[in-house]
Amino acid sequence: MNFLKRILNINNSIDSTLTITSSNGFHLRPIAQFVNEAKKYNANISLLAKGKEVSATQVPKILSLSLEKGETFTLICQGKEAQKANSELSDFFNKLMANDTEVKAIIQVSEIYEAETLKGESIARGIGIAPVVHAEIVERIEENSPVTLRDAIQKTKTELSAQYEQNMEQETSQIFLAQKELLSSNLFETNFSNIEEFQNVIQEETKKLQNSKFASRIADYQDLEQKVLKHVGIHKELHLPVFPYILIAKELLPSHIEQLGKTPVKGVVLQSGNSTSHAAILLRSAAIPSLIIHEEVTSSKNAILDANSGDFILNPSKEDLKKATQKQKEFMELLDQSFEKRFENTQTQDGTNIKVLANITDIGSAKEAKESGADGIGLLRTEFLFTEKKPTLNEQTNAYEDIFKLFNEVTVRTLDIGGDKSLPYINIAKENNPFLGIRGIRFSLQEQTLFKEQLLAIGLASANTPSTKIKIMFPMISNTEEFIEAKEIAQNVYKKHNISTENIEFGIMLEVPSVIFSLSEFDKLVDFYSIGSNDLTQYLFAIERTHPTLNVSSNSPELLNALKYIKEQSKKPISICGELAGIEIATQQLITMNYETLSVSSKLIPSLKECIRNI
Repeated sequence: MNFLKRILNINNSIDSTLTITSSNGFHLRPIAQFVNEAKKYNANISLLAKGKEVSATQVPKILSLSLEKGETFTLICQGKEAQKANSELSDFFNKLMANDTEVKAIIQVSEIYEAETLKGESIARGIGIAPVVHAEIVERIEENSPVTLRDAIQKTKTELSAQYEQNMEQETSQIFLAQKELLSSNLFETNFSNIEEFQNVIQEETKKLQNSKFASRIADYQDLEQKVLKHVGIHKELHLPVFPYILIAKELLPSHIEQLGKTPVKGVVLQSGNSTSHAAILLRSAAIPSLIIHEEVTSSKNAILDANSGDFILNPSKEDLKKATQKQKEFMELLDQSFEKRFENTQTQDGTNIKVLANITDIGSAKEAKESGADGIGLLRTEFLFTEKKPTLNEQTNAYEDIFKLFNEVTVRTLDIGGDKSLPYINIAKENNPFLGIRGIRFSLQEQTLFKEQLLAIGLASANTPSTKIKIMFPMISNTEEFIEAKEIAQNVYKKHNISTENIEFGIMLEVPSVIFSLSEFDKLVDFYSIGSNDLTQYLFAIERTHPTLNVSSNSPELLNALKYIKEQSKKPISICGELAGIEIATQQLITMNYETLSVSSKLIPSLKECIRNI
């Protein structure tokens, strides 16, 4: 938007000045959240800072401003919803700044080793003893890849969306959202004639970040480049050993961390970056003992990486190795206590059995749930199949079948589109209050072709996995008529295609308060309930869960009273999923209310099971 255009639209323009208050500056993760929010308004929105005006819906443009703590920018909104956008985005930005707290340094414990040590900044706690290996990137090229660069970009965005959904309860989710918004910018909307053009765009953007406080974001551009090129047959990966090792790397890209987790890595030393880099955040999430040491490191046949004390010993003495081994054993015993028992039945102290299920989004997260000890799947979010393009019947069937094979029980939520989720190939009318409009089952009953095909795919996958109980769950049900219509559509689809429903149950996501007052009627119809605590909280308090300034505790007394009432009034099986199910402080209260099925993120399962065993 040029200056003249702004002058011509001055009467419709609403401006406000905002200040960067986070010590981390206005960096990629909050920028991505801000951009995602700005796209919701019917207005032209821009940021003016340092003599430049950039679009508020373009992550790279905002990132290039390199706004640090104490600096300001002018938020400019024009158009039909200018006033609303300016007010709400200003509040949203201030909340982002307040929540973007500085990463607290790990308090290192003092330790004395006999041999010479290198001191580093601890990224993730732990102790590793292994040979030192320096990072090496190898390139592998597949000839005549059938995937176009445009398709590769779309595939990468789909993968990032799935990773965001999969990690929504973790800090790491914002990394994937940030990368998706980066790749969704106008920079990559070009129909690139060749790979070199795409790579040139990456290089130009990284040059803008060099020597700035946000130079660590260069790694995200490089990571996106590798992720996209992988789909056209150009693979650049770390060459890693099959034996235990400590990795020394100048830098690591976010995708490298996932690769590390599949190897016997015992520790990582980064020679650049800081504790707020995306690689550092992912190393913490993966619980890989890690240090930052800004100096050259030589090779060693058996080094000690003590991230608890910040020591890295390349040539340890026998006494050093003995001490580190004992410390490592004690540290791992604490971590492994719950992990080793993750496949065991979970009972409270009085002998009550509690099922701990997993919330998943795709086959990758399903396998993670299996490894984490999930007793089944309490919530399969199916949106991952529909994000970028309409999947075929076979694509859906195969995806569901792969997941069904892993578990004895899987709860499948049909498409939950609307609110803050949309589909690029279906035109959903813009609504003033989308969370109160065409969402969930309302969308499916309106788009019945899509709905029937999804139900058919679930049914076909169920027929091919007869040992797995399939629970089909309809989201956002608000009255019995909606459930009756949805179930009737499903039964007609299965009757038409001769699919047995003997192994299929039908239930609802209990998240709309009106259901609470109709439980006696719903009990006559449904086979089960799953309480979506996030949305139930939203609708109980009439506060949109993404609202920039209003929020409510997920374990508020009012919500807990509602949950107690539901459990007392209903005679059908009920599980709880959503944020509340993963909060250990609420676990005691839920079990006291006689809730015996909880569904959480896979990463929380081992520790939650251990918590339950102590109740």
